[in-house]
Amino acid sequence: MAGGWSRDGAVQDQIDASTEDSVKQARSQIPAGESLHYCAECDEPIPQARREALPGVRLCIECQTALDKDNKASSSFNRRGSKDSQLR
Repeated sequence: MAGGWSRDGAVQDQIDASTEDSVKQARSQIPAGESLHYCAECDEPIPQARREALPGVRLCIECQTALDKDNKASSSFNRRGSKDSQLR
């Protein structure tokens, strides 16, 4: 039951689109291919156990932690409350 000028099912379409965008973004961050033996950022050796656990890994634990922290800080925007997501 949609109100105003929106058609029935518009809210569910918005939720589906937001979920699909999030899944695509998460999948794009999954490493693929052969793991590096040395970190692409700091050139430190990547432990064998990490290379086996995460095929395609490119960063050592320290560099990956720093990258994740930076990404988390920049992704604190609530998309569901944004005007763009409401206009979708």
